Amino acid sequence: MKKNVFPEGFLWGGATAANQFEGGWNEGGKGLSVPDCTSYKSNVMKLSYKDQHSISSKDIEEAMASTDVNKYPKRHGVEFYHHYIEDLDLFAEMGFKVLRLSIQWPRIFPKGIEEEPNEEGLQFYENVFKAMKERNIEPLVTLHHYEMPLYLALEYGGWYKREVIDLFLRFVKVCYERYGKYVKYWLTFNEIDSAFRHPFTTMGMVEDRFPGKNFEEVVYQGLHHQFVASALATKMLKEMYPESLMGCMITKTLSYPENCDPQNVLLCEKENRKNHFYSDVQSRGEYPSHIFKEWERKGIHVQFERGDEEILKAYPVDFISFSYYNTRVSSYDPSNKEMVSGNLTSGVKNPYLKTSDWGWQVDPTGLEISLIQLYDRYQKPCFIVENGLGAYDKVEEDGSIIDDYRIAYFEGHIKAIGAAIEEGVPVMGYTPWGCIDMVSMSTSQMSKRYGFIYVDLDDEGNGTYARSRKKSFWWYQKVIETNGDSLADE
Repeated sequence: MKKNVFPEGFLWGGATAANQFEGGWNEGGKGLSVPDCTSYKSNVMKLSYKDQHSISSKDIEEAMASTDVNKYPKRHGVEFYHHYIEDLDLFAEMGFKVLRLSIQWPRIFPKGIEEEPNEEGLQFYENVFKAMKERNIEPLVTLHHYEMPLYLALEYGGWYKREVIDLFLRFVKVCYERYGKYVKYWLTFNEIDSAFRHPFTTMGMVEDRFPGKNFEEVVYQGLHHQFVASALATKMLKEMYPESLMGCMITKTLSYPENCDPQNVLLCEKENRKNHFYSDVQSRGEYPSHIFKEWERKGIHVQFERGDEEILKAYPVDFISFSYYNTRVSSYDPSNKEMVSGNLTSGVKNPYLKTSDWGWQVDPTGLEISLIQLYDRYQKPCFIVENGLGAYDKVEEDGSIIDDYRIAYFEGHIKAIGAAIEEGVPVMGYTPWGCIDMVSMSTSQMSKRYGFIYVDLDDEGNGTYARSRKKSFWWYQKVIETNGDSLADE
């Protein structure tokens, strides 16, 4: 990579999510949320994907009756609620230009149905945004990051009921009114494509609460409501703050064919096209024809109300944001082949790639491919809003954490971004996931660490919550200070 590749004003920073980060689950008038019911399983690495992420009505009832924050670790996160000044000081020390964070819907509307918002919750986020402004850190705010009020999941079937659109827009309007002067960059739904991977987390849907219904159809219906809500949230933003920008957010699950067998190439093309379905709707403003064909084949009916298609078409997003962690291999005959998984997706092992401590394949080149692919498809700026390496970190006797493996990971991926920029892709910014250690979304572990900042907390909830800088902290500080030139080839 040459010098001066990254444009002036490139948004270097980090990414968080309130449900993994914030804590204060029962403080400040906050209501119960969907992630407050996600339990930690000590044997999680031995469980199947289904057992790791399935949840039943009985599981939810047990969670509602419990005040245990260690069994349900997203309730405590890493206590940003009480440490936000300290954390923002550390982010500012690293040189962050932007911080991705989310606003918890049930902190503003505890059940989601209230007529008036919770002032104490509103004031907390205003305090955070004011503190960010004092440190010259731009907020990148996700409005719906797996943080639905639990009441709506139980009483409305999550996003299945059309009425939830208006309840969400009430929340969105309050956020714009209160925080619009602080926030320029917004995202509607985090990884909206995860609806089928974990419907309770993403959409507040529990399969046993829809007896006699085709659950795939139920999820598609809820997804349609989220698409409409996203377009209407974009419409509202443009009316209230015309200069602000709205992005979609997808999981970029790039697939490669196992070989040049045309059957593998065809399967790979279909899997990549299915991943693009979600950004197609939000960026192009219409459903791709292959989804209608799929519904026809499966006998799926999704109810569109009058005007829905016009709303989607009229209010597309301004930029494409995405998470990128790994790639996968498509094989029409995966039997007797080694399989790997990552970020709740799986595929045949790629023999050309190394894997992380959690078995995720590490592929910097795939990020360059993804950026080129997304820009060529949509002709809109791209923003990498999640990317990172989950790893076991060792604290040395002197308190240091020598995470050279993390530095190597980020160096490869940042150089890939630079290569895509050199290919003509306009990239707005880069916010590595878990810039500070947080509770894992997928496994609810603390030992799966992503951050430049270490948090003294273990999987069982033991620790002081003290923050300390890893070696990667100083490395990333230099990358930001030089606008990426510290990685340039000599």
